[in-house]
Amino acid sequence: MRILAISGSLRAASSNTSALKAAALLAPAGTELVLYGELGGLPHFNPDLDGDAPPAIVQALRREVGLSDGLLISSPEYAHGIAGALKNALDWLVASLEFPGKPVALISASARAVHAEAQLREILATMSARLVGTASIALPLLGRNLDAHGILADPALSAELRAAMRSFVDAIAGHADGPA
Repeated sequence: MRILAISGSLRAASSNTSALKAAALLAPAGTELVLYGELGGLPHFNPDLDGDAPPAIVQALRREVGLSDGLLISSPEYAHGIAGALKNALDWLVASLEFPGKPVALISASARAVHAEAQLREILATMSARLVGTASIALPLLGRNLDAHGILADPALSAELRAAMRSFVDAIAGHADGPA
């Protein structure tokens, strides 16, 4: 099973990216979690460019989404909203054939990021994603400056993330699907 992980943060030392890297290490056997690394390189969304031949980087993003069985997204909250770079990527996926019906789970790196999560859920529902609520979690990482290995070393954090990944893989495989 292949899961595409997208961090909404462009920061080098991002808690969101660290959470996704830890998720990759805790994913069930047989699960490949691929971290998307081109978020900052996507051009600003422009419907005029989204015709028969969108920019190559957009085509590559859509191809990655199409090759994946599910998407794992972690986004910071900026000014009570989702990160602009992530919103831009999602805008490029709106007209794609690869996205509708795709299982999606959300990992928040802060329990306080409620506005961004609500916006992200609304956007994804509008885009016809299949949100997997049982696999969507908020990890208390705010202010802890943990990298992926630091998250793995914390028994509570690693247990919660491992359980979320198991739930997500089961939902993708059709064994279970929780409420969004």
